[in-house]
Amino acid sequence: MYKSFRDMPVWIKAHDLAVDVFNMTVDLPRAEDYGLTSQIRRSANSSPANIAEGFGRKTSKDKSHFYIVARGSAYETQNHLLYGNRVKYFSDDDTKRFFDEYANLIFELNKIMKSFD
Repeated sequence: MYKSFRDMPVWIKAHDLAVDVFNMTVDLPRAEDYGLTSQIRRSANSSPANIAEGFGRKTSKDKSHFYIVARGSAYETQNHLLYGNRVKYFSDDDTKRFFDEYANLIFELNKIMKSFD
């Protein structure tokens, strides 16, 4: 059993992805500050935040709820990546790499949630 959410490989992966997404969006146009930049950063950071909150909950039902929300935020981030690629803000290579990393995160969250069944 982990002593802290910071020890959880799924949180580490989600946190690293959130930092990578932040860095990828630094050079987006200023016009996107309240659009795509804000949205993708918030959804990317929501995944590790909800994993951490789930870790701190007592019941399996409570924990599962926050992992479900974290998974939803990962899907939302995938959507923002596809949009950013389509409007030519993100390269095909970056989009594929991040999309695949988020797919892996979703897979890991699904395994955790299945353990609560």
